[in-house]
Amino acid sequence: MRKLKKWSCLLLALLMLSALAACGKKQQPDSDASQNEVQDTDTPQDSTPTEEQTKVLVVYFSATGSTKAVAGYIAETLGADTFELTPQEPYLAADLDYNNSESRVCREHADPALQDVALTSTAVESWERYDTVFVGYPIWWGGSAWPVNGFVKANDFTGKTVIPFCTSASSALGQSGETLAQLAGTGNWQEGQRFGSSAARSDVADWLTGLGFTVR
Repeated sequence: MRKLKKWSCLLLALLMLSALAACGKKQQPDSDASQNEVQDTDTPQDSTPTEEQTKVLVVYFSATGSTKAVAGYIAETLGADTFELTPQEPYLAADLDYNNSESRVCREHADPALQDVALTSTAVESWERYDTVFVGYPIWWGGSAWPVNGFVKANDFTGKTVIPFCTSASSALGQSGETLAQLAGTGNWQEGQRFGSSAARSDVADWLTGLGFTVR
């Protein structure tokens, strides 16, 4: 009788140990799930700027491609949008011959009435969401190339910081930025910057850093 009780107690102990082991195994997946949840929370989210977050616009007119290159450097460095000003009647290479008094630019320079150059568009989509606008152009006869004038006069820059930039072989920025600010009549126009015809991206990045922008 004592042996039977002894075996019964031993069997009961074994059953209890098996039950405890099973409980331990059931709890393990819940523990892993909690760990995975923490890891998912710590996973960095995609930080690519959305369209709504982009608040910088680079507007430019480029006759030979030099200004377009600088505008592209600015846009790439800041993650900005661009808007190219294109005349309805594009300038051909012969039109830009400053040594020919009969070329288009020479005739326009001689007659200010011809400087009202029609553009394919002056309207920027979602214009109101941009708070900083770069305006770029080549220097013509010591001033801004007049195709940019139509855009400046057609838009309201109220509440926007406007930063002009230009390209030239040797001419300085001069009063071109101040002249555009007067044409606009609105906006907080800043001092501009002149770049050479073959400006490097690093030159543009250094300028933007000096202005307080975070460059990529």
